[in-house]
Amino acid sequence: MLQFLRSNARWLAGGFLLSFFSSFGQTYFISLSAGEIRAEYGLTNGQWGTLYMVATLASALTLPWVGRSVDVWRAGLVGAASLASLALGCLLMGLGQGIVMLGVTVWLLRLSGQGMCVHVAITAIAKWFAAQRGRALSLTAIGIDCGAAILPLAFVFIMSNLGWRSAWLAAAGLALFVVMPVVGGLLRIEREPQSTDPVSERPAVRDWTRKEALRDPFFYAILAGVLVPPFVGTTIAFHQVYLTELRGWSLATFASGYPVFSIATVASALLCGWLIDRFTALRILPLFLLPLTAGALVLGLGRGEWSIFAWMACFGMAQGTSSTLLGAVWPEVYGTKHLGAIRSVIIAATVFSTAAGPGLTGILIDQGVDYSAQILAMGAVAALSALLFVPLSARLRRRLELQAFAAA
Repeated sequence: MLQFLRSNARWLAGGFLLSFFSSFGQTYFISLSAGEIRAEYGLTNGQWGTLYMVATLASALTLPWVGRSVDVWRAGLVGAASLASLALGCLLMGLGQGIVMLGVTVWLLRLSGQGMCVHVAITAIAKWFAAQRGRALSLTAIGIDCGAAILPLAFVFIMSNLGWRSAWLAAAGLALFVVMPVVGGLLRIEREPQSTDPVSERPAVRDWTRKEALRDPFFYAILAGVLVPPFVGTTIAFHQVYLTELRGWSLATFASGYPVFSIATVASALLCGWLIDRFTALRILPLFLLPLTAGALVLGLGRGEWSIFAWMACFGMAQGTSSTLLGAVWPEVYGTKHLGAIRSVIIAATVFSTAAGPGLTGILIDQGVDYSAQILAMGAVAALSALLFVPLSARLRRRLELQAFAAA
């Protein structure tokens, strides 16, 4: 492992930092100031959720166009541009006025943070590594979770002392003047195959174009299950202020659960990376939704503050597994040549699911539908999806075997 880290430090560090600071555009981070935003603009839960949903949907529609840039331009250039855009979104959140500007700001944060920063990091690493793809992806993806452990606490501290707008201005300065030049420098050189790279023993996968992938029924079958974690996780994070008010918890206590989330995520991501390199992503695909099912059950039924930490642990396991697994499963099925274009559609769909979750549940909350029942329903969907992945995984492995046999 140490030799692997030393040989690939600049690329792994660049991917990690992109993932880490994508937090500024993630729902759990934006929602830390949700109460202040609603008060500032006079919005109800449903109105704020609807605005967030519309802005996020707009970012999802934008992603397939800008996401292809990873297949054309150097990852360092695209990554630096994504961070500059993210910094602009943070700046607008700190200075902007009016509902329209708020919508534009959320669109920019979602497109740049959850969208492009993560897309560039995962796509570049998946392209650059083969036999050790799982390990490399796990080390990159845990940046998201390390960000979730550190940045919310720092943001809440600044917000409580200097105000929520000042906290967003601090995020803008950090992204623009520190992170962007560092990432641009680290990823300035594209990784080439090295003599120390182990030789992959898996059969070569045909490189599908995006058009071909979109005509494949299996693409949508995988995608349907893949969208469950972002839908559930984003919904819980977005309505964290409402949930704490509903249960009588403090927001600081809820935020203190993020380190538990991050520890669980990092541990499961590293374990998942090892499992992928040993068994392939398709073989472990049916397992990754099980922790999410358990976490939703605990959060839906639990009333004590202990359930915050139980949820964070379960969701952390689900997040760590999915962030690594889903970076590996797509190149395993569709190859790497057009991976940026294919993943841009997947990321767009993911962003769409993160928009639909808060918007739909916000409307249901306004209509008086019990939020705990909604959480339990999401857990049931996760359980059903896990069951459907069992035959799907077997059929996809069989198809790859037939393709390899035909190619031989």
